[in-house]
Amino acid sequence: MKNLIQQFVGDERGTASLEFVLVFPVFFTFVLMTYESGILSARHVMLEHGVDRTVRAVRTGNILVPQPPGAPLSDRDLLRQEICDTSRILPDCMNQLEIELLWRDPLNWVAVPDDFRCIDRGEVVQDAVEVGGTANNRLMFLRACIRINPFLPTSGLGKAIVDKNSSDAAGGSYALTAVGAFVVEPFRAVSEDD
Repeated sequence: MKNLIQQFVGDERGTASLEFVLVFPVFFTFVLMTYESGILSARHVMLEHGVDRTVRAVRTGNILVPQPPGAPLSDRDLLRQEICDTSRILPDCMNQLEIELLWRDPLNWVAVPDDFRCIDRGEVVQDAVEVGGTANNRLMFLRACIRINPFLPTSGLGKAIVDKNSSDAAGGSYALTAVGAFVVEPFRAVSEDD
């Protein structure tokens, strides 16, 4: 028996396999987390880019949203479509993106709320959000929030994100947010006579 134990302890066959089995899961977890982090960062950068480009288009008058608060839903969809077209890598963008266009008076300041309005995946029907009207020299805030499923929901980072957003509203997703603030530049509205 003693001889068999010494022979077993002295046998070095398979030591490389043992090291691989111990190191590979840890290394592969880091690779998956890095990949998830890269996807998350790219999506957030593209959302920010989409909001910035849309804000510029509204600010300079290339997209006209001149209606007062309570504007038809088509104006909201126009802004959402512009953001989604610019930031192409956001999955299911038109169905998962929620926007708010808020007006603030710099002389009579009321703080913009910290909480973002996002799509509630727990609700069957979403209520329509009013898109406030723009006008020359108005201070406006365009706030966007999109719900996205993690690319790898079982990897370390993807699982942590899902666990942090474990409400019914999140539905196994995380929220990416972006804000654009601008003052509408004076521009001449095109009349029917032109």
